[in-house]
This record gives sequence, C-alpha cells and structure tokens, in this order.
Amino acid sequence: MQKRDDLKFVIVGHVDHGKSTLIGRLFFDTNSLPPDKMAEVEAMSKELGRRVEFAFLMDHLQEEREQGITIDTTQIFFESNNKEYVIIDAPGHVAFVKNMITGASQAEAAVLIVDADEGMQEQTRRHSYILAMLGLKQVIVVINKMDLVDYNEERFKNVKDEVANFLSTISIESEFYIPISAMHGDNVAKRSERMSWYSGSTVLESFDSLENRLSPEDKELIFPIQDVYKVNGKRMEVGRVESGTLRTDQKIVVLPRGEKTTVSSIERFMEERLEATAGESIGITTKDPLFIDRGNVICEVGKEPTLTDDFKANVFWLSKKGYKVGEKILLKLATQEVLCKVESISRKFNSSTLEVIGEDADSIDNLEVGELVVKTKHPIAIKNFNDVPELGRFVLVRDDNVCAGGIITSN
Repeated sequence: MQKRDDLKFVIVGHVDHGKSTLIGRLFFDTNSLPPDKMAEVEAMSKELGRRVEFAFLMDHLQEEREQGITIDTTQIFFESNNKEYVIIDAPGHVAFVKNMITGASQAEAAVLIVDADEGMQEQTRRHSYILAMLGLKQVIVVINKMDLVDYNEERFKNVKDEVANFLSTISIESEFYIPISAMHGDNVAKRSERMSWYSGSTVLESFDSLENRLSPEDKELIFPIQDVYKVNGKRMEVGRVESGTLRTDQKIVVLPRGEKTTVSSIERFMEERLEATAGESIGITTKDPLFIDRGNVICEVGKEPTLTDDFKANVFWLSKKGYKVGEKILLKLATQEVLCKVESISRKFNSSTLEVIGEDADSIDNLEVGELVVKTKHPIAIKNFNDVPELGRFVLVRDDNVCAGGIITSN
C-alpha cells in the first residue's frame, strides 16, 4: 500500500460537549479498536454504573474516568479509506487551557464540537479564538447531542447560526456544520436515519476533505540543539530535526553566532546514517571544532531563519498572576532560552468574548490575549508560526512556571 502523510487534527470544545465520546465512537464504528478494548470499556462502564462510555477509549487516565473531564492532550492514530490521521484530543476544562494550546499548535485542522442543547459556551469561544490565533483555517463544526433535542432541525439551524456568526468575527469560515449524536453514532461514520432533513457529509466524510500542510521534510532545515555529549572522544550535538533534511557533508550554519561548518557524521542509536529527516532525534559531529551548545540552531547555509532580538506576537496569558510591561521574564522557543521583556501591548482581548479590553495597555492578566512586541536580551532564531511552527511558538516562564503561550506573527 502506498504510504500517505498523516494529517493531524485537534478536537476542541467546552467541557462535557462530547469530544472524547466522538473519538471513541469513530473508532468503534470503523472497527479500529483492538479486539479486547471494547470489552474493557464495557467493564469499566458497568463498574461505574453507567451505560457504555465511548469516552473511556480516550480518557485513559484513572482520574479522568473518575472526574469525567479530559486533562491531558492525547494523540491516537486513525485511518479512513482515503487518509491516515493523528487525532489530538485536547482538554476542554478551563484549568487545562495550557494543554489545549499545546495540542492545537501541532494540528493542521480542527473539529469544534458544540452541544446542541447548551449551544456555545465560554470555553467554546475561547477555544475558537485559540484556533484562529494559531492560524488554523480548516475547521469542521459538529453540533453534538442532537438526541437531547429530539433531532430537531430548527434547533440545529439556530446553533449553527450562533457558531457561524461568532467564527466570522475571528476570520474562520467552516465548510461543514454537521448535526450528530456521538453517543448513538448519528452522522459520525454512518448517515443518520433520524435526521433525514440533513443531506451533508458525515464527520468521517468531512475529514477526507482536509488538506495537509507542506510536509516538514520539504521545508528548510531547522535542527535545534538539545544537548551535547562526548562519545568515544567525539563531541556530539544531539537534538530533533524539526524540519528539512540533514545530510553528511552538508554545509551548515550555527545560530546565533553564524559560524559555518560541514556535517561530518550523523548517528542514531549508535548507528551511522547518511541523512536524517524531520521528526528524527539524532546526534551529529562536525568537521570543525566549533563550540556548539544547547539552544543553538543548526540551519542550511543560505536558508537561515530570521535572527532578531524583537518580534511581534499573539500571547495567551495563563497565570493567575498578571504581567506588567517591562518586567523581565524567561522565553523558551524550541531549545532556545533567553530573558526578555514585553515592550508594548497594542491590544488585549477577553479570550472568551473577544471584546477589546485595552489598547496600548501596560499589563496583561489571566486568560487575556495580547497583541504585543517582545524584546529579547540577545538575538534568537525565529520564524513566523505559519511558516515553521517549531520556531514560531514559545512559552513565557516565571519562577519555573509556564505563564503564557504565544505565536510569532512577524519580526
């Protein structure tokens, strides 16, 4: 069988609107479960005195089962007749927005799930904004729990209009609005007989319309150094190739200093290689005895990312303790770590309502989103998030705690 590129998509929405149940139902309806998995789910459901809970297929941590909320970002592989997918199940609970950003930042498309009975909620709006902030344009909207509203077409249309009107304010246009019941399987993998008024795609059919981004292998070389070891007297720089391809005898430049050298050898698990591609964790040696260290970024000569000490970014503030313009804070981008400060906040928003709550602001607080300018202590290698996500997303850290997640919009 011809190999196909995995397409990563994230499923987001308000807590209890049915993300994990939808994934579980997809796997059940397409016979993608290991032989013993369904029996395990049925046993767990019976033990807790519930009907069969498809959500248990994803909520695999015991505390998630007991609390009924997804608290981690889980990836699981899935295959239709036409494509291979990596499904990212992102948390809906407000306390786990940090994990949701991590999941969504890896995705190429998104499924936004909304409860037909409850309609849009605060977290629905907040998660939608995060999708827009991360540049995700491919969004499938599913209106779940149609069984709770008696599969009513008018209720579906009302919720659809509510969601569409909000998404239009953040420049997201969805081609798909699908009425489903994940619990009962309506319009998930099979067309529902209980909603004959709906003639559009099922969830599974809509997935096959999604398009892959440019493969990381086809982009310019980005190889951030994670650590340096001495192996058999050789100095070996190790890390993960984030994009592009690294080859022996290839001319490379080491940022931020700009020194140039040639790749002498590539090794993985003590096996010598002639090349390594995006996603592979490897070690390399160079022909010249340069002092390469953690946080350096290796690139191809002539195809270097931007080296700068200031850039514009969108930042989602996660800490309960706010931030004032000019305060020093640690920025982490790939393996690069540098002290920085926010020089200005041009605008900030309420992340759930998208109301502008400040212009030319002097602070940003919990669950606010800011458009701001960051100044670093020394130049770092960056890219626009939509070009190379690995050099376009960062976190801000204070007292060893992640305070904010951000994406670079321009330099």
